[in-house]
Amino acid sequence: MLDSSSLTAIRLTLELATLTTLILIVLATPLAWWVARGHSRLHAWAAVPLRSIITLPLVLPPSVLGFYLLVAMGPHGPLGRITSALGAGTLAFTFSGLLIGSIIYSLPFVAQPLINAFEALGDRPLEAAATLRAGPLDAFWHVALPLARHGYLTGAVLGFAHTLGEFGVVLMIGGNIPGQTRTISVQVFDNVETQEYAQAHWLSAGMLVFAFAVLLALHLVQARKTRR
Repeated sequence: MLDSSSLTAIRLTLELATLTTLILIVLATPLAWWVARGHSRLHAWAAVPLRSIITLPLVLPPSVLGFYLLVAMGPHGPLGRITSALGAGTLAFTFSGLLIGSIIYSLPFVAQPLINAFEALGDRPLEAAATLRAGPLDAFWHVALPLARHGYLTGAVLGFAHTLGEFGVVLMIGGNIPGQTRTISVQVFDNVETQEYAQAHWLSAGMLVFAFAVLLALHLVQARKTRR
């Protein structure tokens, strides 16, 4: 059975994944809408570079991303200097720093499904809403969001699942502090280092079953959408 340190790591990881997913949905919505639906002159030349920035964590080694985030959050980094000046200390090796790193690292897993969903809307639903005297905000809330619900579901599931499995970034930024920054993946690594293979098996098997269940449910939802 799982010991107390493993249960603490599970609780911390679930809290991190939940907060990361909720924050990303809020932040990624306007970002994805602008990338997918923008028509300004700024959008014409900035959309492609912005897409590249959003998807950069997909190809960038986690240790590289974690290193630069650690430097930025450190006492001599720009973010570290700001938080120190505000009396909050540095964010490195704290849960708050871990949360910021998770948001950046999981951004493409939430933003890209939203971009795809908003692009798939086309112009007709929004034009129909405009003919019914719906303002841009009303059209977004009552037309665009309901039609993009599958994109939100996909983004939320992928963002949550990806945060659960983070290792390189969280280890670089948060280290291995029990009850504060030790997530499930770091706990498995720690168990293997200390030759506690039974605990590593329990956690790894649980993550394997969870990952398969998440992907199975997501594919079933997408298959149902395709049939419709």
